[in-house]
Amino acid sequence: MQSKNICFLIGNLNHSGGTERVTSLIANALAAEGNQISILSLADGRQPFFTLHANIQTYSLYPHKISMKTNFFAAIWRIRKFVTQHQIDTLIVVDSISCVFTVPALFGLKIKHICWEHFNFNVDLGVSYRRLGRKWAAQYCDNVVTLTQRDKQLWQQGLKKIKAQMVAIANPSPYSIQEHTPSLAAKTILCVGRLTYQKGFDLLIEAWCKIAHQLPEWKIIIVGIGEDEVLLKQMVIVGGVEDSIMFAGQQTDMDSFYRQASFFCMGSRFEGLPMVLLEAQSYGLPIVAFDCDTGPAEIINKQTGFLVANGNVNQLAQAILKMAQCTDEQYQEMVIHATLNSKKFSLNEIIAQWKILI
Repeated sequence: MQSKNICFLIGNLNHSGGTERVTSLIANALAAEGNQISILSLADGRQPFFTLHANIQTYSLYPHKISMKTNFFAAIWRIRKFVTQHQIDTLIVVDSISCVFTVPALFGLKIKHICWEHFNFNVDLGVSYRRLGRKWAAQYCDNVVTLTQRDKQLWQQGLKKIKAQMVAIANPSPYSIQEHTPSLAAKTILCVGRLTYQKGFDLLIEAWCKIAHQLPEWKIIIVGIGEDEVLLKQMVIVGGVEDSIMFAGQQTDMDSFYRQASFFCMGSRFEGLPMVLLEAQSYGLPIVAFDCDTGPAEIINKQTGFLVANGNVNQLAQAILKMAQCTDEQYQEMVIHATLNSKKFSLNEIIAQWKILI
């Protein structure tokens, strides 16, 4: 592939979420292959949370968070000025909402324009700009990249005028396949994510309260911080399960947590493509999760874990119980298939798909 000058436009590279993590992974891999890579944050972003390749340059449209509504036209002008001055060949817009700026900013310029969706089409988080961004991306971008085939279908069903080429490219796993064989003997269920409504830890705790008495030696470890932390800890106390649910806070090194887990559980109400599930499978962990839009169904099958109806707490409780009470033979079969499945999400596999686009 001929070397390209590629810019990623993101909200704020300083953040520690899955979007920032996967952007860093893809950017690093493309930089390692000799491409000129820059990452432009709409606000701040000069102190990236995740490690970047030495050749990657970071920039900020604004030094701190501002009202993009008030500065709408100024932001468009600044983006156009940036891509022109830096002679960008390809602009990858991380999150469809930012296409409200980039579509007018790139008008008339010969720059490849890629919208990279990180939620799913049914989720706008109450921001009308996101719906407009998707509409413009579908009409004016060269490509729209969704994380799942399911979300690609949702775009195609939800929008009438799609001129962009729609492509589904999964996120890569942040980890290579680990030399690790998990065990039911650890009697530990790992859950990772922001402590917010979306991530459904309230549903997970509710499910655990129904079956904890049947698994007296088991424990749940929850890694993450967020706005619902006080509420969730109160739920644990009220449910009488404070001895079996541990809150580990935010962690930068997750290796030891994955290695001490027997299986992974996710209670999310909605997703894009959950990075934590990819991480868990790279450690060979079977998974229990809701079949929410979108992502879990494209990562988990009957050989690698249990999917239950979205939001059905009783089914989640029974699936956790079933996993914990597996025979060693059943469990190790799932471990083997989880490890094999994680190969589909290796960085090399995913980068090969990106290289075709850019």
